[in-house]
Amino acid sequence: MPVSLISDRLPCATAFRLAEEQATSPRDVVASFEAKGVRVGCCQLGLFGYEGFGGKQLIDRVAAVPSSVSDAVRAAAPTSTLSCPAAWRLADELGLPRPLLGAVADHLGIRVTDCSLGCFS
Repeated sequence: MPVSLISDRLPCATAFRLAEEQATSPRDVVASFEAKGVRVGCCQLGLFGYEGFGGKQLIDRVAAVPSSVSDAVRAAAPTSTLSCPAAWRLADELGLPRPLLGAVADHLGIRVTDCSLGCFS
C-alpha cells in the first residue's frame, strides 16, 4: 500500500500502522523513512506538525477545560512531565481525542517526553 505523506512528512499514525503491518517497531519505520530524508509530522498528540488541528493553538479555541480533565492530567504528571505512551493511555481513559489531551498538557505547562517514535525524549 502506498504511503501518503502530509507536507512531505510521515504522519505519526501512518508510522504506527506501517509498524503493525510490517511486524516491526514504530521507531524502525521512522528510521527507514528518515534514511530517505523524510521526517515525522502530524503528531497524534498535536505537539508538532498537526495541521489538521491548527498546531498548538487548539487549546486557545476551547472555551474551558473541565477541572476533572486538568486534575487528571496533573495527577498523571507529578513532575510536570508525561510520557507519550502515558498521554495516549490517559486520553483513551478520559475519552478525549489525543490532540486535545496534548493541548491541555501544553496549556498546563506539562512537557510530553519519550516519544514512541523517537522524535523527542
